Amino acid sequence: QVQLVESGGGLVQAGGSLRLSCAASGSIFSINAMGWYRQAPGKQRELVAAITSGGSANYAYSVKGRFTISRDNAKNTVYLQMNSLKPEDTAVYYCNAAIEGWGTVSRDYWGQGTQVTVSS
Repeated sequence: QVQLVESGGGLVQAGGSLRLSCAASGSIFSINAMGWYRQAPGKQRELVAAITSGGSANYAYSVKGRFTISRDNAKNTVYLQMNSLKPEDTAVYYCNAAIEGWGTVSRDYWGQGTQVTVSS
């Protein structure tokens, strides 16, 4: 069994910062790409940022320059540092990871989601 557990969401004023964390645990052989998605009410889930096992990152245009994704491979953890937050960043943020288990093929796993609310 593999689990992704997120933490770090909350309520913040516009212009503020939050740091999200997502730790993978369980029967893990390797973790490939990890990323963060978000879903606002009435909207589709969208990719916010992703990072490869080698550390190459890409970002949605709307967050470029404000958000930074990073990972600690030794801890099987991915982070999302969010600065200069805007009300339009309000959403449920989901962690995603492509994980290969022992004796199993790689598949996508999702966290339970963490609410980020930015007040104006």
